[in-house]
Amino acid sequence: MDRISLKYGSKTLRIESRAQVLTTDSPQDLPDPIEEIRRALSHPIASPALAEIVSPGARVVIVTSDITRYTCSEIYLPILVEELNRCGIPDQDIEIVIALGIHRKQTAEEHQKILGSIYGRIAAYDHECDDPEQLIELGQTSSGLPVQINRRVMTADRIIVTGTIGLHYFAGFGGGRKSLVPGVASRTTCMATHFAIFNPPEQGGRNTKARTANLDGNPVHQAILEAAQMIKPDFLLNTVLTTDKQIAKVFCGELEQAHLAGCELAQTLYTTTLDQLADLAIVSCGGHPKDINFIQAHKALDYGVQAIRQGGTVILLAACPDGFGNATFFDWFRYEELDVFEKALRSRYEINGQTAWSTLSKARTWRIILISEFNREQTEKMGMEKANHLDEALQMAYKQLPENPEIVVIPDGGTILPVIRQ
Repeated sequence: MDRISLKYGSKTLRIESRAQVLTTDSPQDLPDPIEEIRRALSHPIASPALAEIVSPGARVVIVTSDITRYTCSEIYLPILVEELNRCGIPDQDIEIVIALGIHRKQTAEEHQKILGSIYGRIAAYDHECDDPEQLIELGQTSSGLPVQINRRVMTADRIIVTGTIGLHYFAGFGGGRKSLVPGVASRTTCMATHFAIFNPPEQGGRNTKARTANLDGNPVHQAILEAAQMIKPDFLLNTVLTTDKQIAKVFCGELEQAHLAGCELAQTLYTTTLDQLADLAIVSCGGHPKDINFIQAHKALDYGVQAIRQGGTVILLAACPDGFGNATFFDWFRYEELDVFEKALRSRYEINGQTAWSTLSKARTWRIILISEFNREQTEKMGMEKANHLDEALQMAYKQLPENPEIVVIPDGGTILPVIRQ
């Protein structure tokens, strides 16, 4: 028996099991994070260095992720500001915009975690997706998608995009263009880009290319990238982190090319192969902030089900202290039939509705036992079964498993994608 640790919010739970543990191999020799950030800044991909882009008198806006995505921003933002200072840009000409997308505003404590040592020194602002006074119209993409972007970002002389590159369950990978769209876009723009996940109405269902770790022909990626390029960002800084949140490598340079380079490493770090589908997957999101709310925790569920056969069982550990993550998310579960749900979503699309539809789709394909702070009624409304603790979840699972079941444990489900070996 092996003793396996699983994170649940800020806690660590432990089980004893002979199950296969799905992890990825972190690089053996990790770089010094500060030296690696400076190296990437001085060797940008398909772009001049910052010193050739910015000049004294320019107003610079740095876009960075909110608290739901750990990026090592508290390390790279102070170094980035230091580099801008060296280039002749004083603190008062630098602003930071937190790319909330349609997420809630950040608290002062969360701002401090994001900004690190430059908190209180560099002005920081939360993006406002619903305030027309804070948005600028940029027109439409080639597919007719409306693009409305944060005014503070668009009126800056120079725009620097930062974040981290990880897996994304329908945009392929996070980071890069996503920090701008949906990061600093209007709600309307966010909805329009994400709607690309669906096939045309006459075909129905989800576009199979809008999936995790795929950019080739991915309609969501293509929509987001074209919209982000209309903003004309000047420079990108993206981290790729190990599963234990250390910097593996930093990528700087042009928005698309530097991001693609980072995606290659992310694909290697975040995918793991197995020989056959399992009967049971025990999945932890990876703890806070990956299970801060259910919308974030859903990513681990989306990755985890790819390790088990249809009709198999998932035990999902997702504390969700912030609840669902959006006020309208839970309302969508009034639609209990998937075809009716999809029709309603197409007629009045919401990103949170799409996540709810995706959740219910999984609950109708696999048996999902959820350990969380939600009550039984809320859990069952989402199509899942409530367990109060891990031992109870395991007892529930074993009642419907075959004899000698194949079991996998995924300690960092919000990061790792299981892939069946061809």
